[in-house]
Amino acid sequence: MKSLSTIFLILLISFASNSQDRKLKAYVDNKQFFAPEIGNYIEFHLQFTGYSINYKGKDGGLIGDLAVSMKILDQDSVVVQEDAYRLETPFMKDSVVEDFYDVRRFQLNPGTYQFQLMLMDLNSEHDPIDFSQMLVISEMSDAISISNIEVAEYATRGDGSSPFFKSGYDIIPRIVTFYPEQLSSIPVYFEVYNTNELPDSVFAIRQTVTNAATGMEISELTQTSKYNTSPVVPVLREIDISSVPTGKYIIKYKLLNRNLLELAEESYEFERSNDEVYALNAADIVLDPAFQNSITDDSVGFYLESLIPISSATGVKNIIAVGKSKDGNEARKHIQLYWMATDPDNTYESWIKYKNQVQLVERIYSNNFQEGFETDRGRVYLQYGPPTNIVKRDNSTNEYPFEIWVYNEIGKFSNKRFIFYNPDLVNNTYRLLHSDMIGELKNQGWQRELSKRTTSGGNVQDPNGNVQDQYGGNATEYYEQY
Repeated sequence: MKSLSTIFLILLISFASNSQDRKLKAYVDNKQFFAPEIGNYIEFHLQFTGYSINYKGKDGGLIGDLAVSMKILDQDSVVVQEDAYRLETPFMKDSVVEDFYDVRRFQLNPGTYQFQLMLMDLNSEHDPIDFSQMLVISEMSDAISISNIEVAEYATRGDGSSPFFKSGYDIIPRIVTFYPEQLSSIPVYFEVYNTNELPDSVFAIRQTVTNAATGMEISELTQTSKYNTSPVVPVLREIDISSVPTGKYIIKYKLLNRNLLELAEESYEFERSNDEVYALNAADIVLDPAFQNSITDDSVGFYLESLIPISSATGVKNIIAVGKSKDGNEARKHIQLYWMATDPDNTYESWIKYKNQVQLVERIYSNNFQEGFETDRGRVYLQYGPPTNIVKRDNSTNEYPFEIWVYNEIGKFSNKRFIFYNPDLVNNTYRLLHSDMIGELKNQGWQRELSKRTTSGGNVQDPNGNVQDQYGGNATEYYEQY
């Protein structure tokens, strides 16, 4: 298949009206696919930045209203496909707004086209914005080929009712190609076409991830997988980028026959930002007596592992390796080195503050088989700090015991929520069910999962004396009111 990387670009569209209007931001991307019963078709993905839209009050919440127009013209400037529609944002509560997505699909025969897009915030007085782009549609019906690579913001099992449904999954597209350290994986989806024309019943897909600047492959991410031939073979997989350092990279998929002859390929470029991982060199570390005195011999392994919630993937591997050595002195050095790298000006003070937090979550969140820092609530508390507010519900006729943690701020992010629940109804084992924080578990069916309970739950302690309960509704209402 002809590469479309220069054609299917990502666009950041913005405009401002008067000084009181918000600045609308939308990301636009498109991907080409093929379906035997339809032919060649193209998907247009839209991601609207929630805070950039002008909202109006409705039923105690907020609603935004947008107009979208798409036209596709052939080389004679004749409109061959078009769609114009009004797009209402999801219902927002109390100014907590999230990004939302839309997708439109058009069947197109192979050829060159002009794509025209118009976006307008209907609650703004500014003129609409217009955008135009050339499209080249390749023929995929008569050759072995690979579709464009679609990266998912998240993907869940679907029933076909969602416009984002594809091959058994609801795939919410990720349009931005930048991956901060909070994101540890890239879910990718693509389709392979016409492999049933091969003389063999199997074929292979080889995955490589290459540094765009040096050309060096990341060997641990190179994979070759076998598939059975078929007119359409969907491929959904997740790439672990937790240990990928800062830089620009190219993910490439090659379709190989039984003799490893390359038949087709497709690629995806992304940019990674990841903190430099410190390396432990025992010979260079002089153990501070204060650190030694702050950790008893019988607790050194506990406090070493307590760094896991705030460590990178490579840091976790180092912690596990040091822990297996059973060398208390090395463990103390590792703890000291971590805080030297994290806060060189207040190394010991930062460690003692964190140690006190570890002891707090141990007291409140530990259970018969997990230390406090190993639990989901303990990990979130240590990683992000105490929440601004906690909604707790231990008893409900139709919901498992749950907690909703609300953070007004997490670094540069605002208004983030975490939902924990206790489906076992014992042992204080609340699990993370859903969060809208980047890099955390996203479960679009969390309400359904939470409502499966049939018996009453237990009790849970609050880690912050100033946290107030909120009353007056079910879990969905609690979640939406923040």
